[in-house]
Amino acid sequence: MPKRVDHAQRRAHITDALVRVAAAEGLHAVTMRAVAAEAGMSLNLVQYYFETKAHLLHAALERLEQQSHQRWSARLAGLPHPVTAHAFIEAFLAEALPTDDASRAFHLVWTSYAVLAMTDPELAAQPFVEGPDRLERQLTAVLEQAQQEGTLDQQRDAAAEAVHLLSLSHGLGTSVLVGQRSADAAMAILRAHLDQLFQPPARPRPSPESAGGGAG
Repeated sequence: MPKRVDHAQRRAHITDALVRVAAAEGLHAVTMRAVAAEAGMSLNLVQYYFETKAHLLHAALERLEQQSHQRWSARLAGLPHPVTAHAFIEAFLAEALPTDDASRAFHLVWTSYAVLAMTDPELAAQPFVEGPDRLERQLTAVLEQAQQEGTLDQQRDAAAEAVHLLSLSHGLGTSVLVGQRSADAAMAILRAHLDQLFQPPARPRPSPESAGGGAG
């Protein structure tokens, strides 16, 4: 009886090979032949699953997105329950930092896709561009919940703070990738910002009259 082939697993194996090639040599160096060699397959077999390089690039992008969700779910599951907004956002932002070989490869290739999407309208139309909007909405919802629970100042603009947090984490992630600072130093900066963000609002000082200091 012929061996049954798991086509989904084989497609994932090919897209993972693309990510390894891109992480080592850059996305511009990716060719169908290079991916086939990395995957240990024939070029014809790779082309059987992905007719063109564009199809392969799009599939690898979706694979990166899927892996990102899996890592985030695993990180969230490891947090003490109930999960506070502060802890949720800290874990959320920590996932955006390249802290080991696997996450460094992920962020390096993801950044390469971002650059490529600037000149490739077809790639730009993929879920890649929708991702930042989705993250902003998710963070905004968590911050609004924190305001309802009284752990975040009601005067803050939750949507603007979400954009600020994502911009800060993306910038710090890039600084780690290029060797400007360590992942630990970047995480310390994020934690300091979160401590400031979730600092209880200062209570207004009572006036002399309300404090009983007026003339009788």
